[in-house]
Amino acid sequence: MLLFAPHSSQTEYTILDSHPPSGAQPVTHNNLLHFFSEYSDIILGTIFGALAFYFHLNHSPYLAVLGAAISIGSFSITVAEIAEILAERLEEPYASFVLTFSAVAVEIILLFMIVREGVHNPAALETVKGGIISAVIVDMNVLLGLAVFIGGLSYKEQEHNEDTSSTYTTILLVASSALLVPSILNYTENTRTLFQASVMIASVLLIFYIAIFIFQTRTHSHFFKATAKSRLFRIKKRLSEEDEEEEEDYLFDRLGNVANFIAIFLFIFVIGLLAELFATDGMPIAKEMGISTGLAGLIIAIIAVAPEIMTAIKAARDDEIQRVINIAMGASTVSIMLTVPILMALAYVNGIELTLDFNAFQVGALILTIILAWKTTDDGETNYFEGISHLMFFVGYAIIATLYH
Repeated sequence: MLLFAPHSSQTEYTILDSHPPSGAQPVTHNNLLHFFSEYSDIILGTIFGALAFYFHLNHSPYLAVLGAAISIGSFSITVAEIAEILAERLEEPYASFVLTFSAVAVEIILLFMIVREGVHNPAALETVKGGIISAVIVDMNVLLGLAVFIGGLSYKEQEHNEDTSSTYTTILLVASSALLVPSILNYTENTRTLFQASVMIASVLLIFYIAIFIFQTRTHSHFFKATAKSRLFRIKKRLSEEDEEEEEDYLFDRLGNVANFIAIFLFIFVIGLLAELFATDGMPIAKEMGISTGLAGLIIAIIAVAPEIMTAIKAARDDEIQRVINIAMGASTVSIMLTVPILMALAYVNGIELTLDFNAFQVGALILTIILAWKTTDDGETNYFEGISHLMFFVGYAIIATLYH
């Protein structure tokens, strides 16, 4: 027997069967909206990625670059979401490692594609150097600043493990000082010495990072975990939501850890293809429009770090400021100590000599950023004013990067 009955404002009528099939669920307008909201990043990434390749083949570089940028950003969000799922299943400091490495992988791919353009366009290498510094500037000022500001509006003060920020700022200050060595040698006439010094500094950074990894995961892992006080609101929030928790229907929530790692690598591979298109069509456009290498590097950094920023903001709203500190400072550490050696090695394999002669503005901004982060996090507490301070510093950096040639 079939009956017609009013159902909702979205569906005017629903057919009711006296003997409905077991497990059958009608497809409604709400189901489609829910599906799109859950997988909008993948849908948009696929659509704009296809459009980017279409416009590239039809010699429309502006539209190709725009489509590639949107697609890279969308797929980067997917990578960040999968990484966040894996992070929730792991304990610190491994949780933050997953988040930072997934974001830095996208950064390395984007910058390497720009490096390859250096064969035909020497200015591309300056863009890469600007991108390396800008990635740290964005992590430490935009990501940290926005998360601390938004978290500070929800909670008067948020507490984290002060050993975390103290350790990271020390590491970053040492790494930044190391970058001064080839930058100073840039003022000499022996360019071969400059390259040799860059290789030696990159090697030192890599060795230093190995020591940091052991320190962070083996001997002093407690330095990077949340304190009892900083867990208070998070635990209360989790307890209050347990009764309302629904069964997860997001695909990557249902997959195991190995499958999710494979998914991350597949999405990063797709991002690599789009990054090559972005670099091929984007560098001539930047030259044609007179965009400074500093601004080009900043744009690349923002595209790479954008998903990380969203993850950090969500963590701050949940009073997980410890995760914010780990992501911002951990990603900055990886950006210098792994991105630099890896990019130099990849460049050398491709017959390109990438040197670490950053200009005075870049090194100065980097060191001032680390000092600011040290001052705003050294007491183990953050508030919205400290977030504003980082955002104001970034605005100043962006203005100079736009005008500095």
